[in-house]
Amino acid sequence: MRKLYVVMVGLPARGKSTLARRIKECLLEEGIRAAIFNNGDLRRSMLGMESTEAEFYNPENSFGLLARENIARRNMELAKDYLAGAGEVAIMDATNASRARRRQIEEYCAEFPILFIECANEDPLLLDACIRRKTQLPEYAAYSREEALKSFLSRIRYYESIYSPVGEEQHWMRVDAVTNRVIAERPCDHSPYYPAIRDSVVSTWVRCLYLVRHGQTAYNLEGRIGGDPSLTPKGLSQARALATHLQGKALPYIFTSTRVRSHQFAAPLLAERPDATALAMPEFDEIFAGECEGMRYEDIHRDKPEVAKARAADKYAYVYPGGESYADLRERVRRGLARALFLAGDEPLLIVGHQAINRTVLSLFLHQRNEDVPYIYIPQNQYYHLSVTPRKKIFELIKFA
Repeated sequence: MRKLYVVMVGLPARGKSTLARRIKECLLEEGIRAAIFNNGDLRRSMLGMESTEAEFYNPENSFGLLARENIARRNMELAKDYLAGAGEVAIMDATNASRARRRQIEEYCAEFPILFIECANEDPLLLDACIRRKTQLPEYAAYSREEALKSFLSRIRYYESIYSPVGEEQHWMRVDAVTNRVIAERPCDHSPYYPAIRDSVVSTWVRCLYLVRHGQTAYNLEGRIGGDPSLTPKGLSQARALATHLQGKALPYIFTSTRVRSHQFAAPLLAERPDATALAMPEFDEIFAGECEGMRYEDIHRDKPEVAKARAADKYAYVYPGGESYADLRERVRRGLARALFLAGDEPLLIVGHQAINRTVLSLFLHQRNEDVPYIYIPQNQYYHLSVTPRKKIFELIKFA
């Protein structure tokens, strides 16, 4: 059976290492011997803090250039030795930003096919969040947050100055790392590993997602829809109950909508996790009811009977006057979920959403019929726990209050 090199390509904070780990996991689960050879790990072990300085990555810094060449060559040697033995797929994880570096890999690793996988991510919000997360790595422990951010941004600019996208190589794949979509490719069809690798690239991965609806609000008690109400005392108690229930569990990423009730519900969780990344995302805002915002259902039936009748006939596709439908939610929720999952990578995350939002999130995984989506059960005292990989799917509804 032929062997294969997989060479990651992309600027820092584009999702290369996360994708490399997923490819490795998929291959191992198929009984294919695979290993990752990471330039950054090798650099830190060989040079330590000396290689954290931004100037180390300056193409005109002769010392840094030689050191990085030596590291790259050593990693190629390790990958080559692995495939010379029992290994079947060697994954080389580094920026590999220049065509010259990739040509060097092609020449040194010519005995087996090479598949270059380029990770792209040009979402400003995600890039900023990923870069800030990188500055919390142990190698920046001696830096202030501001110094670390400045240094890492300088490092990226140096890589940008030499960057060349894939395209000239024999086999390559360009991937939107946020949406798990192959943008363009020149397939490595003759490799028996290519189907499994491509499947791992386009699959949605969720290591650990807690999907919870905010607690009780005054609008819930009054039967009103939409709006931006605060939590009731019971809703605040539910928020504290969730925090107690999840006490001690890792939650490095917590996402909310932009609504007050979502922020209030997340507050006790965040109070116990000062280092967590918290983001309010408009993609997770509740369905907008337009002219009916803040109205009670009984008022709609009385004052807008045509609205009540039309919505009852097709709750999924019905658009509130000046507002949205469940069908409208699908794309913005899909976009928000993709952004949240990309930021979290393989770490746990929690989303404090709303009834229609959480129904839509679940429908993306459960493949519900459209007409059933508006009726998915979303209680305020339970949460859904999801874990989804190409080989495993877990959906649990867990009570916390």
